[in-house]
Amino acid sequence: MEQVSEIIERPALMLPRLGEPAPQFEAVTTHGKIRLEDFKGSWLILFSHPADFTPVCTTEFMGFARLHPKLREMNCELMGLSIDSIYSHIAWIRNIEQNLGQKITFPIIADSGRQIASLYGMIMPGESRTETVRCVFIIDDRQTLRAMLYYPLTTGRNMDEIVRMVEALQITDEFGVATPANWQPGGDVIVPPPNTQELAEERVADKEVQCKDWYFCQKKI
Repeated sequence: MEQVSEIIERPALMLPRLGEPAPQFEAVTTHGKIRLEDFKGSWLILFSHPADFTPVCTTEFMGFARLHPKLREMNCELMGLSIDSIYSHIAWIRNIEQNLGQKITFPIIADSGRQIASLYGMIMPGESRTETVRCVFIIDDRQTLRAMLYYPLTTGRNMDEIVRMVEALQITDEFGVATPANWQPGGDVIVPPPNTQELAEERVADKEVQCKDWYFCQKKI
């Protein structure tokens, strides 16, 4: 008798989409009530962590806090989130400052009802049914979602890469270019390829760009 594979239906996980407006919310945070639209006009890194008073999350919060001044120079703010209570957040922040000497200068959302976590797809049942995974959402100054990063519970995030991504996106917006693999600030950028034969011929003759071929040209900015 022919065997029929069993199809297990899983509930669909709704994720926000790149290039679309970031889902709006109002939340209770360690800095009082905050709405996403309060950040309009500046960039925002919204990130989730699994739980307060955990060692990997503590190293991440310290890392984010050290980068906060640099991010502010880039017109970019920070906001954390987990499903812990506001009292747990406050106690943890105080613990980090008192025992590890690092002041946490950005707000943390208390999402005990999981409304925002669900809105942004922060809970991955395969990893945990009760905790938010390590998500990062980069939202631009027009409130458009520009990038998403997801990390498992066991792996701490690379803070430098998150900052690099914001820098790359801001360069893209300002100069209408793209950034190559392993790009770092100050490095050559990619010029968008021409879309007609005439423009291709003009491109390779352009002395301000360095072309490997008509479709692959770089320049400094």
